[in-house]
Amino acid sequence: MTKGNLYIYVRNKEDLYEKAVAYALLKWQAKVRRDVDLEQDAVRKFEVMCKRAFEYLSKDQVLRTVLMNDPSIFPITPKEDRFSEINSASMDMLKGVILEGIEKGSFRKVDVDHVTGLLFSIYVMFIIKAYVKSEGKSARAMFEQGIDIVLRGLMRR
Repeated sequence: MTKGNLYIYVRNKEDLYEKAVAYALLKWQAKVRRDVDLEQDAVRKFEVMCKRAFEYLSKDQVLRTVLMNDPSIFPITPKEDRFSEINSASMDMLKGVILEGIEKGSFRKVDVDHVTGLLFSIYVMFIIKAYVKSEGKSARAMFEQGIDIVLRGLMRR
């Protein structure tokens, strides 16, 4: 493709970059969705979704490198989110799993919107800790414990 032809599809280099990152994020999201859809149990869906989403960057070196160089891909506030549609779809996937778990009696009733926002924020923090701040094994161990706490609670029953 010639440079001239490329600009039929993108406005400038920044637009090309944004579209390339969006494509990589959608590929990540689709992989997680496929893995979640293979599961029947809501608790298992939640575990698979969390683990596959977190582990994906350990296998996609290109996206991991992009994220390390541009941590603003995962902003702290929604106002700064350049990929809000993609992140909203990821949150919808999480919300759907939580709702399914509530409907099937696996999860207790909660404010699904707030819990989804909380869990997604925690997930983003762990992505940044593990892949941007390079806290690797420590962040992975905390993430695993976090999933366990979310699913089983902290209190002894």
